[in-house]
Amino acid sequence: MSSCLKCINCGSKYPLHEIIYTCRICNDLLEVEPDFQELAKRIEKNGWKRRPISVWKYKEFLPISDESKIVTLNEGGTNLHKCNNLAKELKLKGLYVKNEGENPTGSFKDRGMTVGVTKALELNAKTVVCASTGNTSASLAAYAAKAGIRCVVFIPSRKIALGKLAQTMIHGAKVVAVRGGFDVALEMVVEASKRFGLYLLNSINPFRIEGQKTAAFEVCDQLGWRPPDRIILPVGNAGNISAYWKGLRELHDLGIIGSMPKMTGIQASGASPIAAAIMKGDEAIKPVKKPETIATAIRIGNPVSWKRALKAIRESKGTAEIATDREIISAQRLLARKEGIFVEPASAASIAGLRKLIKKGEVDHNESVICVATGHGLKDPETAMKACRKVVEIEPSLGALENELRGSRLLNAYA
Repeated sequence: MSSCLKCINCGSKYPLHEIIYTCRICNDLLEVEPDFQELAKRIEKNGWKRRPISVWKYKEFLPISDESKIVTLNEGGTNLHKCNNLAKELKLKGLYVKNEGENPTGSFKDRGMTVGVTKALELNAKTVVCASTGNTSASLAAYAAKAGIRCVVFIPSRKIALGKLAQTMIHGAKVVAVRGGFDVALEMVVEASKRFGLYLLNSINPFRIEGQKTAAFEVCDQLGWRPPDRIILPVGNAGNISAYWKGLRELHDLGIIGSMPKMTGIQASGASPIAAAIMKGDEAIKPVKKPETIATAIRIGNPVSWKRALKAIRESKGTAEIATDREIISAQRLLARKEGIFVEPASAASIAGLRKLIKKGEVDHNESVICVATGHGLKDPETAMKACRKVVEIEPSLGALENELRGSRLLNAYA
């Protein structure tokens, strides 16, 4: 059987070269189903494990037929930081942070876009489009610019962090603000892609997920092909947790890894339909009509990939947790001050969720845990500034400085 697109619900199959996003039979999502026999033959012979770590280190696992069309900004290869200070704080045996803010545009979205935009070129697309809370639009705009094709992005009006909007605009994308939330913008984009022939690059596009699954490959690669006990991710539209699980399943099916981590999804309290479904044992989510959270990247009330997310969590015997905005900001500060890693609020949700799960006894202190940080803190500097002490202004004298330092207990006996 050749690689194809396969419906996650009814199993209908479609060729990889067809521009299609959902199943024609049941309208559910599609995902790439690899030809495992052919894939096993390719990876056995080519010495791929010796290549430098990056998204395209794993090119044999990616459904691209023409390597000359690859659009890359050298994405992937993000560090897996061993967080000893934070592990000690949380009384955890082993804690790592996969810092996806180190990608070219500052978020994990670059993994999906390098593959998605490459596929757009293979399919002769002239204009790409997405709906976004910020990171997707910034990434798509950059990769479209690199590819030399047009880009249109839809954003929820007045609900996008300034850093992300600036990135999107400087790369030359056409930005359309839609009155309403992300879910409304996505509905518009789906219809616009059909009517105007725009190539859709939200995570409803299965090739986006293919790029994002490489983060799971990297995590295992960086740990010597010994997966951790648990991977914790922020969850918004749920494409990323779905992509991690798909990548892990492929590695396991090929015999490259021998165990599977527990997938754990964290959502903000004002936008938590997936976490609520897991906690209640429901088979389907109940969409949140007006999602609200300071973590704009996961401010999504009706996530497209909810079925895949529920499946990933349940198949892996993982769990889900809900974090308040206050808990998220507290975790953002904690990670920055214990490990020197500055992440945007949505990224800090993984740390906030971990803290709660440890307190509840659902994460064992002997577990090895990876928290995924999906975006850099400079994506949303305004929120970070509000969470910190105000800048102190003094007269230009050492006396004034000494008073301020003593008042802040920053002088010791040897100063």
